[in-house]
Amino acid sequence: MDRVLRQIIVVANRIFPLVASLLVTPLGVCSAEMTSASISDSRPRIVAFGDSLTAGLGVQINESYPAQLQRRLDGLGYHYRVINAGVSGDTTAGGLRRVSWVLNSKPELVILELGANDGLRGISVDETQLNLRQIVRRLQEARVTVILAGMKLPPNYGQDYTTRFEAMYRSLAREHQVPFIPFFLEGVGGTSSLNQADGLHPTREGYRVVVEHLLKVLRPMLNEKEQKRNPSRQHDG
Repeated sequence: MDRVLRQIIVVANRIFPLVASLLVTPLGVCSAEMTSASISDSRPRIVAFGDSLTAGLGVQINESYPAQLQRRLDGLGYHYRVINAGVSGDTTAGGLRRVSWVLNSKPELVILELGANDGLRGISVDETQLNLRQIVRRLQEARVTVILAGMKLPPNYGQDYTTRFEAMYRSLAREHQVPFIPFFLEGVGGTSSLNQADGLHPTREGYRVVVEHLLKVLRPMLNEKEQKRNPSRQHDG
């Protein structure tokens, strides 16, 4: 029995450090790479701040809208770094708790896409609006430009609730004088070929459409910022 026990201990001593290294090393490497990238990448930052629609639930990370936006901006000659700050399942209350974390990345511009999960859970429109108002205020107080993305709900949530929910975004955009995308999923929502099987989250092609609509609002803003930085330089279109 003692011999068997000793053998078990020897095997355990060999296996556990290996398992520990497999669990810890990737996280350490990732953290080091992120730190290095943060130090070496001096481009101004755009933070995509949202829920699963921003995180890219159900698609590869390089197919999410922030990743596709990064490639489009690179191709168009805009020197910005896009950071994906999407958290699946996040509500406006959760987003409010994450504002300080978002500001730690020192963004120049934030694309705010939150509220869909509030609506799907039937959370009070007043509560959702209050949370979004506080998020926008805190970002603006930090001198961050905000683009507000609106959302819509399925009709089965009732006409009164869905109407008030959609109007909430327009009201906030006017109140804070921020650029506004009336419906984040314009051209995608309700189109089965551009959505995954759940009917809620876009496919890679669906996110491509999202990015093209977003660029219609984003490009004029980036052109204006670029013009202020470099008056002699001008982007086409």
